[in-house]
Amino acid sequence: MLPKSSPRVAEVIKLANEIAREYEREYVGTEHVLLAILREGTGIGATVLVKRGVTEGKLREEIDKLIKKQMEETWVFGRLPGTPHFKNVVATAIQQCQQLESKEVCTEHLLLALLIEKGSVAHKALKNLGLTPAQVRADVLELTSGRSE
Repeated sequence: MLPKSSPRVAEVIKLANEIAREYEREYVGTEHVLLAILREGTGIGATVLVKRGVTEGKLREEIDKLIKKQMEETWVFGRLPGTPHFKNVVATAIQQCQQLESKEVCTEHLLLALLIEKGSVAHKALKNLGLTPAQVRADVLELTSGRSE
């Protein structure tokens, strides 16, 4: 049985759509999800990013540099579709949720999935900002160890 998404994840996805529109994109990419986690600001994913010194300004700067270097493949079907990387991140977030034995997919699962999705803009931005899957996973475990969800 698949876990449900938390209300916070629904808000992150909504913000990711808004951020994609701010960037004048016809798709939602991993970079938009990453910025949305930080902008939403109340989840464990945002807490980990802030703990690691990631600000929206630094993150936008890094993403903007990466986007200039490459144009991601996109699908255009009318409303903002997800890129292949975005779809992989959602699937990986569900796996991370299950591995961590959580009841619902939360921002920390999205953040871990973004770090795992090699080749995506978000993965490159996080790597360039010095974050690794191991240290973020350790931060997530530390922050969730007392949680009773």
